[in-house]
Amino acid sequence: MTNINLLQSALNASSLRQQVISNNLSNAETPGYKAKHVVFEDILKQHISTQSNFVGKQTNASHIGIGKPSYIPKAITVEDTQTVMQNNGNNVDVDAEMTNMGKNALWYYTLTQQLTSEFQHLSIAIKGRS
Repeated sequence: MTNINLLQSALNASSLRQQVISNNLSNAETPGYKAKHVVFEDILKQHISTQSNFVGKQTNASHIGIGKPSYIPKAITVEDTQTVMQNNGNNVDVDAEMTNMGKNALWYYTLTQQLTSEFQHLSIAIKGRS
């Protein structure tokens, strides 16, 4: 798994999280609406903890694979059906959603800075330092 691919997946998760938070806020007064949230970091941690660091390259389909193939985890959206915040069955907590939106914006900015750094390293490796 390359850093760039992993950062791309994390950026996709952050973008999805922004959409889900916005949708939750848009439906804060909709009767019966159930808030959703994005799960990515837990999937990533689980994947990293079970992943072998050594993966052999198969040059022929009949060769036996060594290690686990490279896999980039993807974010999933989960609906919270267990809680109720309002009498109408809606469970959107506007304050929590706004906090999550701020945290997600910071996370997205951090990821973009890290991705920029990865591309700068690649540029230096290709062109040399100028």
